[in-house]
Amino acid sequence: MRPECNTEQQLFYFNCLDNGAIYKFCRQLFHLIEEKVEKNQSIVILCIGSDRATGDCLGPIIGYKLEKLQYKNLAIYGTLSKPVHAKNLEDTLRMIEARHSNAFVIAIDASLGKDKHVGYVTLGEGSLKPGIGVDKELPQVGDICITGIVNVTGYLNHMLLQTTRLDTVMQLADFICIGLRYVLRQQNYTPVAITSSR
Repeated sequence: MRPECNTEQQLFYFNCLDNGAIYKFCRQLFHLIEEKVEKNQSIVILCIGSDRATGDCLGPIIGYKLEKLQYKNLAIYGTLSKPVHAKNLEDTLRMIEARHSNAFVIAIDASLGKDKHVGYVTLGEGSLKPGIGVDKELPQVGDICITGIVNVTGYLNHMLLQTTRLDTVMQLADFICIGLRYVLRQQNYTPVAITSSR
């Protein structure tokens, strides 16, 4: 459950309770997307996690909050009604490849970290390694990775997921959603009716 961004690039940390952090997050996310996404390239936002554990529901909550976004060349996968988790991640990746060939994938998941970083969002260029904290071998995914640090890492990580405060998860989800909505608008996406996997 302690997914880490598999990147040799710098990993940026943002305290979601810091009033100035959302501006810095938006600026960095905008820079990464502007630099890496080609013209007319599809963007897939892949929100990983399960709705069955408070600490692991960050991804599905973000997917739920974003699933009604209607932009050309944008698709959202992983919501509260149709979560993407360890059991269906590989099938979902195959479906994304079939539906959105050569898409730019923004992977989002919850993570565990140091006590001083609980409540922080991380952003980096590179793939996400979901399941690492609970010893699961899952495919790496994403061109950009975003994580929300929901609790401390340690022994019995499964138990930590069950005792994570929902307030922390919601604060992280709101922060990430505000950033994504703002950056997508700034990228001049044209609102259209699209089909999203929910």
